[in-house]
Amino acid sequence: MARRKRSSAASAVIQPAHETPIPLPPDPILRSEQRRRSSQRKPSQSQPLPIKTDPNQNVEILDGAEALRASPEGQGEGIRLTLAGPKSGVGAEVKKESSPLPNGVAYESGSSLSELSDIESPEKPSTTAKAKVPSKTKPKNEPATPAAKKAAAKVKKDDLQTERYIDPEEEDEEAPEEEEVKAALSRPPPINSDYLPLPWKGRLGYACLCTYLRFSNPPVFSSRTCRIASILENRHPLKDPSQPQHATKNRPDREQPADEARGQAYVESIGVANAKDIPKMLRWNDKYGIKFLRLSSEMFPFASHDKYGYKLAPFASEALAEAGKVAAELGHRLTTHPGQFTQLGSPRTEVITASYRDLDYHAELLSLLKLPPQQDRDAVMILHMGGAFGDKAATLDRFRENYKTLSQGVKDRLVLENDDVIWSVHDLLPVCQELNIPLVLDYHHHNIIFNPEKLREGTLDIMDLYDEIRETWTRKDITQKMHYSEPTPAAITGRQRRKHNPRVATLPPCTPDMDLMIEAKDKEQAVFELMRTFKLPGFDTFNDIIPHVRNDDNKPVKPLPKKRATPKKKGKKGAKKEEEEEEDLLEEIEEELAEKEHVPIPEEEVGMGGPEGRVYWPPGMEEWLRPIKRVVKKKEPKEEGAVKKEVMTAGKKRKIFEDAAEAAEAVANGVALEASAFVEKPVETLAKKTKATPRKAVSKPKRNVKAVPTPSASDDEASEAMPDLSEVETATPIRPRPASARQSGRAKKLNYAEDG
Repeated sequence: MARRKRSSAASAVIQPAHETPIPLPPDPILRSEQRRRSSQRKPSQSQPLPIKTDPNQNVEILDGAEALRASPEGQGEGIRLTLAGPKSGVGAEVKKESSPLPNGVAYESGSSLSELSDIESPEKPSTTAKAKVPSKTKPKNEPATPAAKKAAAKVKKDDLQTERYIDPEEEDEEAPEEEEVKAALSRPPPINSDYLPLPWKGRLGYACLCTYLRFSNPPVFSSRTCRIASILENRHPLKDPSQPQHATKNRPDREQPADEARGQAYVESIGVANAKDIPKMLRWNDKYGIKFLRLSSEMFPFASHDKYGYKLAPFASEALAEAGKVAAELGHRLTTHPGQFTQLGSPRTEVITASYRDLDYHAELLSLLKLPPQQDRDAVMILHMGGAFGDKAATLDRFRENYKTLSQGVKDRLVLENDDVIWSVHDLLPVCQELNIPLVLDYHHHNIIFNPEKLREGTLDIMDLYDEIRETWTRKDITQKMHYSEPTPAAITGRQRRKHNPRVATLPPCTPDMDLMIEAKDKEQAVFELMRTFKLPGFDTFNDIIPHVRNDDNKPVKPLPKKRATPKKKGKKGAKKEEEEEEDLLEEIEEELAEKEHVPIPEEEVGMGGPEGRVYWPPGMEEWLRPIKRVVKKKEPKEEGAVKKEVMTAGKKRKIFEDAAEAAEAVANGVALEASAFVEKPVETLAKKTKATPRKAVSKPKRNVKAVPTPSASDDEASEAMPDLSEVETATPIRPRPASARQSGRAKKLNYAEDG
């Protein structure tokens, strides 16, 4: 029997046979809470599969979209990852846009919340509102019967499971309106503080992904994810179970019966691989003075999904406990940031239910780290209020009611952050003080959304609220943290200013012992930039990388393969000069690599930057992390008026001699020729390659003609004028050719030398 997808509007819940039915309370929110806790996230009953989790070897392993961006609510595509799949030298940029699949499924988010978006934008009207307006004309494909309408609605609802990830704050390439630009330029200038928190004693951090480790060999990162289509496909056994899985040669056999546990083991294997990479990332951060890391929410793909969700214990308990042990030894802080679709103030019950599942998943992830008491309290979950839905006061009331129904584990970790769309610090601070929720101050968001009646844009006026914000943290004995980022230099309007700059130029006026999360697209490189600028602790631990060279991998980059020489054609010269130079360069690279004896690197040192700590890449030079690519030189454009150089081939020479022979024979036969017959034909005509065919004999009428003496050089030297051919008489007439004789296709050699 197909599993019934539970609707939030249902008034009854079907309990499993082995559980005792519990009467539902009248509150719809509590009904959602009960349904969520009883069946939505079930424990695993299978063991993870030994699959290949390296995206360079397994095309089904993807990079989490949120981990690539500066922040879950941030704009833009984040860093651009160019990856090469197995047996394919063609790179594929990882983007948020959908990619085709064999069964037509597009890229999905790791959470079902993306289908239930309640994000609002005050500057740009939502397109979803227009879609809900009923059309006056009946669509052509609308089902006619009620049964057909019901079936179509069910299909549309099921299609939400495969809807691609949609970021409502995605960068809009359309140019802003002129009035919007004028309003943005006329706003009062920001008033910033000149205070710098130096000497620095706090912890700097970045979000989710280390760019240097991501391009190590093998890659190290904790945001691998997959598609729902891959989970469903891996429910089927392999065509050859005795052999490892292969992208083309040994894939799951869909003709064999599917097993849900096998697909569950597949997605759990990805999560375990992500968790096992966290210790490596922590040790790498510690080596270079970074002691603050935000864990990726996509570490366990679809763990909070309404249909494919699962609990992390017991299959991930050991891997997460090991990560927590390393964090405790090094004194690092770990946090999480659920996405912008997790909203406790939404008026839609299904969004609230999905938000409960997502918060429970993050709370379980952090609790399985088994951190010491203070580090465990500091492991918080940052949340945005979300949309206002036309009434801020009503949205805050719904948030208060829904917050009361959360589990204590979620309440202990939940903190609120001001956003760059609707909710300012002044909007959230009162509710945080009321419900005992810490408030995260984001400087970048504050400079876009603030209360102009109470303060000015910039970092100076907000310092008056520092004491009240800090008190929301100290009441729960949690170490305070702040977020800092900067807009791109070209940004003018509010929507443009939301996009995070790849790196930051300064420090905010916070206390010197603050835990500061740098939300920038260049991740750890943005932290390195601050270290170098202000000589912060750790600035002398790293150096610039050598472009396209990694000396900390046990698998050195192989030299580029030689280009096979194409067989030479007759009448053409060898390879071009550019190709010869390229082949010589490749030979030199091969010789250098062959001369160097590669010493195996201990496993714990792989990807750590080597003894010189070469892990820093300059702004805009992220391609230095990848091996050098073969560059095909394009042909230089031809200059205007340039004459094409003539290449004299055997065919062209033969053609010239044949034309000369025909002309001489015509002269001998007394046929008058124009002067153009003796002029060399243009190069374009001679360059045409035509197949030589024997010439057919042409019958000519017999007639008596007088022989014409051949001009000689002596005649020219004597400066004698050439007589008219009609007045010249010859004593020896030319013997006529027999009619049956066949004219040769090739011209005979003629001797123009004078007799005697």
